[in-house]
Amino acid sequence: MTSPNPEGLVVTQASLADWPVIRAWAGDEGWDPGVSDGPCFFAQDPDGFFLGRIDSEPVSAISVVNYGAEYAFLGCYLVRPDLRGRGYGIATWKTALAHAGGRTVGLDGVVAQQGNYRQSGFELAYKTYRFAGVPAARSATATATGVRGAEKSDVEAVVAYDRGCYPADRPHFVERWLGGTGHRALVRVVDGRLTGYGVIRPAADSLRIGPLFADTPDDARALFAALAAEAGGRRVAVDIPETSAVGVALAGEYGLTPSFETARMYTGPVRPYATDRVYGVTTLELG
Repeated sequence: MTSPNPEGLVVTQASLADWPVIRAWAGDEGWDPGVSDGPCFFAQDPDGFFLGRIDSEPVSAISVVNYGAEYAFLGCYLVRPDLRGRGYGIATWKTALAHAGGRTVGLDGVVAQQGNYRQSGFELAYKTYRFAGVPAARSATATATGVRGAEKSDVEAVVAYDRGCYPADRPHFVERWLGGTGHRALVRVVDGRLTGYGVIRPAADSLRIGPLFADTPDDARALFAALAAEAGGRRVAVDIPETSAVGVALAGEYGLTPSFETARMYTGPVRPYATDRVYGVTTLELG
């Protein structure tokens, strides 16, 4: 997909080899993407990433990742700071959004862009807050009962569990996310049944927790305790929907504080899912 635009901007699909550019720009914005996010992201939709270039130099980026026939997620919307205000962003946006076709599109928008997103047909679903800090020392042995590392034999059950916690099926992404380089995936099993899972992964400025999906507050607490223990005294960050009072309380109990907010927005209806099981979103870039 190629689109010529004013001032010599050419928008084309990006490859995994282009990911370091996008990741670096996102890092400069303070979004702190994971070190190994790229291969996991591209596994879901390798055609869903775009770069705008002028004279072959990258100046803008965006992703519109398709999940099945009904849902897509928009992220990584970036323009090089020295070239903002020239229309490069919206031109890149228009080219990439066509990739979604007639799907409902979701995004997690920063505060400064939410007005623009509303003008483009996105409506607020809920706010999300990033909580970050070094987890306070707590005894994990009692609270983390039933939690263990995810194994290959758990993948099918985790994919099925994830299906109930997200508005689309994403088996390819979940499988890669569980086994990503540096990723540590934990599950909680009670009476032989999976009752939640979480992943912690390295980023430039912190260890990122996401997702944190669980049946009950007790399951969430057990998983959070184990994930915090995995951090080993290092800084962590987790994006928690405002709708999860327990998730917000957990972050506070471990001494994490809010650093910035985003808004989950959609262009239309999404498949019902168990929002009460979402104590931490997977990633702001892919939902």
